[in-house]
Amino acid sequence: MKRPNLLVILIDDLRFDEFGAGGHPYMKTPHVDRIAHEGATFTRAFHPTPICSPNRASILTGQYASRHGIIDNVARDAASMRLPNYHLELQRLGYETAHIGKWHMGNEAGPRPGYDLWVSFKGHGRLVDPVLNENGTEVQQRGYITDLLNERAVRFLEAKRKRPFALFLAHKAVHPDAVQAADGTLDLTSGGGYMVPARHADLYKGAVFPKRPNMLPPDEVVKQKPVWAEAFRLKATERSQATLRAIQAGTQEEIRLRAAMMASVDEGVGMILESLARTKQLDDTAILFLGDNGYFFGEHGLGPERRFAYEEGIRAPFVLRYPRRAKAGTTVKDLALTIDIAPTMVTLAGGRPLGSMQGRSLLPLLAGRRAGWRKAVLCEYFSENALPWLVGMSYKAVRTDRHKLIHWVNRGGGLLDELYDLERDPYELKNVIGSRAHAQVAARLRKALARLVAESVGL
Repeated sequence: MKRPNLLVILIDDLRFDEFGAGGHPYMKTPHVDRIAHEGATFTRAFHPTPICSPNRASILTGQYASRHGIIDNVARDAASMRLPNYHLELQRLGYETAHIGKWHMGNEAGPRPGYDLWVSFKGHGRLVDPVLNENGTEVQQRGYITDLLNERAVRFLEAKRKRPFALFLAHKAVHPDAVQAADGTLDLTSGGGYMVPARHADLYKGAVFPKRPNMLPPDEVVKQKPVWAEAFRLKATERSQATLRAIQAGTQEEIRLRAAMMASVDEGVGMILESLARTKQLDDTAILFLGDNGYFFGEHGLGPERRFAYEEGIRAPFVLRYPRRAKAGTTVKDLALTIDIAPTMVTLAGGRPLGSMQGRSLLPLLAGRRAGWRKAVLCEYFSENALPWLVGMSYKAVRTDRHKLIHWVNRGGGLLDELYDLERDPYELKNVIGSRAHAQVAARLRKALARLVAESVGL
């Protein structure tokens, strides 16, 4: 079988339901939806660490953060140079590789190992008139960053070559502009917040995102989730409130602006699909579209936030088009993780996943072979000193088809842990950790969590 081209399109902060086929009530993303309709949708895909830098490293290495060591958003430029990035293996397999867009494992913009073409920017970058580092040279650009990245992606796709290609296109959208310090602190008050190009300024004006049942004020949240009491108290500081106001956290306007920013992303996906079709490469290209972590619109009293193990934080939009392996309209309900991307791409390229990879190729699921697939996934977060209101909020969580256990590390010896029956309580409103009826479930999940944690660090 001919080896496919490989294309990953990664969106910053995109929730599982922030595209048309994902269930957004008013956002129109016809080109992203085409990937879903003509390929496979993974409805239970998750982020092992739902925050930018750790999860990006997990995508590229196929490893948990516990192993690759990028555990937070602190600048780790040197460490990101040493990552066992799957593009290094693709180069060895004869692929021409490119990274276009956000890197954010370390704030420096210069090229990382594994790529024949490099286009990136420092840290979170800027939405308007960014400075782009192109193969080691920084050039001031004029325009909207999503458009600039789309143009460079199409230019790469249309270059004449004799080898298959692997393109990793990582958009800054839908992350707002922010100023970031080396310790990972974000100052959204001076960064400009969400911005859209003029052509989309009024897009979706007046549209309403329906309130979800778990969009609750903090005083209601802590009744079921007492571990949050101190964090919510610290969050209500003047500095935190200034940030919330700057990006209109949890408001209909924030949700609208994010949807409007996605319009440029979808236009770019359309440009890419058209380019691949015109150059007769479309059906020979495996295209994966996903987000790098989730996001909260006020669910569980959280926002602007993405780090936590509730569904809005850990579930990923995850759609794959490759007609030779994924039948159109396929729905995959098995538990997938972003660490599965690296071994899947290497396998598609004709190689064998490296022994250091902890994820699994998704290709058997696409062929309907489910025997022996995982029954539980691990999600984890490591407390960040850069965010005072979250100090001490480390967790290890296990999610199965039906249940979720969140263990708050160093918080009350398990007394403040959370257990949810997702079949009966999909919005995670009723914490049943103290329920006698769920004692056996809790015990079983604690054993599963211990096993997964041990596996994540290589024990």
